[in-house]
Amino acid sequence: MLYAIISEDVPNSLALRQAHRPAHLERLEQLKQQGRLILAGPHPAIDSDDPGSAGFSGSLVVAEFDSLEQAQAWADVDPFADAGVYQKVIVKPYKKVLP
Repeated sequence: MLYAIISEDVPNSLALRQAHRPAHLERLEQLKQQGRLILAGPHPAIDSDDPGSAGFSGSLVVAEFDSLEQAQAWADVDPFADAGVYQKVIVKPYKKVLP
């Protein structure tokens, strides 16, 4: 089943994000290679593709897991979560309808 992992950053998270981004992307790449990643990306803090120093306000990952518990366990050990980038993470089932 698909699960949405919706994360909200702490204020002024850009430096933390930059420091831990390689490890974060490595885990996402593993999901991609396994054919389980549907989409992933950050939420710019401002209305721009390149928010610059404004940074990001959070992230969204939609991926396939065997259960809600497995999706939550995966999210719990994300390098951004471990580093304190995220102040809140919600994991919930997701049903893709379109496209």
